[in-house]
Amino acid sequence: MSDLWADLGGDGAGVVADPTPVGGTPIVGPPRSWRRWRRRLIWACVVTVLASVVYYAITVLQVHATGRSDEARVVDAIVVMGAAQYDGRPSPQLAARLDHAIELWSRGLAPMLVVTGGKQPGDRFTEASSAAAYLVDRGVPAEVILQENVGRNSYDSLSGVADLLSDRGLRRVLLVSDPFHSLRIKLTAQELGLQAFVSPTRTSPVQGGEALQRELKEAAGVALGRVVGFRRLLEITG
Repeated sequence: MSDLWADLGGDGAGVVADPTPVGGTPIVGPPRSWRRWRRRLIWACVVTVLASVVYYAITVLQVHATGRSDEARVVDAIVVMGAAQYDGRPSPQLAARLDHAIELWSRGLAPMLVVTGGKQPGDRFTEASSAAAYLVDRGVPAEVILQENVGRNSYDSLSGVADLLSDRGLRRVLLVSDPFHSLRIKLTAQELGLQAFVSPTRTSPVQGGEALQRELKEAAGVALGRVVGFRRLLEITG
């Protein structure tokens, strides 16, 4: 009897607890393997989010740094990225790019200038033709100006530039645009097979908070474009 009492915990140590609750159904928690995989999934999500934030932050810094750089050198052509025009008259943003391109061309850095940009519905003039007229009015000979006058976005314009230059056996280009735009067009041009350098204008009317907003937006595009490709990015974003 004492042995039986001891087996039941009657030696003063207390009675053995019954694992079955009142109601008769044992409480069963999630399998240990599932809890382990859930913790791994949570950590994977946390790491992915943190990595994405760091990647975007680095890209923002690269967009800003490229915009502050100047890679001006001797090339085959100076390419001016298009911007708005008003019935044949370049907008202040486009004029700032063109003025900088004229200064670079005057230094003898390239034998030709390429202006880019088609027209929006209802326009009478393309961005490229407006830019070309502006250059001629300021003393640049018409025969040294090439026009890519179809593209309605940076990728299509640079693709047209690549075709124009390829027909002439050329591929080294100096890209002129706003600072916030410079990294994306450089990477896009490289994707299209051009050997690209950038020389951003310093007189753009886009300054201050607006320029910062553009940098943040451009960084998102650059970050995604590096992963999926800039042609695919255009297909995704339209």
